[in-house]
Amino acid sequence: RLREMHDFVGSSERIAVEYLLENPGSVLENNIRELAAKIYVSPATIVRLCKRLGFEGYREFRQSLIYELALYQNNERIDKNDIERDDNIESIIDKVTYKNIISLEETRNLIDVEKVKKCVELLCSCNNIMIFGMGASLCVAKDAYLKFLRVNKSCFVVEDWHSQYIQAQNSTTRDVGIFISYSGETKEMIQCLKQINANNTPSILITRFASSTMASLATHVLYTSANESLFRSGATSSRIAQLNMIDILYTAYATANYDQCVSRLNITHIEKNI
Repeated sequence: RLREMHDFVGSSERIAVEYLLENPGSVLENNIRELAAKIYVSPATIVRLCKRLGFEGYREFRQSLIYELALYQNNERIDKNDIERDDNIESIIDKVTYKNIISLEETRNLIDVEKVKKCVELLCSCNNIMIFGMGASLCVAKDAYLKFLRVNKSCFVVEDWHSQYIQAQNSTTRDVGIFISYSGETKEMIQCLKQINANNTPSILITRFASSTMASLATHVLYTSANESLFRSGATSSRIAQLNMIDILYTAYATANYDQCVSRLNITHIEKNI
């Protein structure tokens, strides 16, 4: 949360974020006034940052950070450096796998269970699920489409932006729009989400933990984390986190409609000739 929030806070809070990322152990050793004095900011700045991060205050933030530090210290972690020119295949395997694992662990810590419940309720009660995504996020949208197709839930995904915008224009209050955008600032997706809102269609946004235009527009926001490497254009760990969130929504939906979904899964299973 600290890493993702860095570019979206004021100068004083950014100083605190940078200090905490470099010196997380100082939270264990200092109360809020002592910590503020070390960072040369006010205690109010620390409290404000904690609330921006989703905590009630410094005490809850401190407890969460203590847990995270214990978790990392109790597990042997490989070198967290980014991919480098001279990395061999074994090092690449370890680094990519590590980043994906961390992305999943951090995403789990960001999940608001009550929000997921509300999203699943929407999916269960809606007539149609409309899924939106561009680039790498479109791959995740297609994965979601295939999952809901297997259990015969009316679901739509189209590839080009013009078709997605028309899909948004045709949405109704009985539909649900699922938007997948790591940045939350993709202009085509913003336009589709605004159209969804104009039709009073509820929406679910899967995005990184940061302030964004889409996060301010969506009905429900499900946050993911990502430790992107040098090759950000590949959308590596962010895609894994997004796929995991889709798996959670789909599995929760299928569990809520267990008998019907199990029946459809059996019917739609395609035998492979071996």
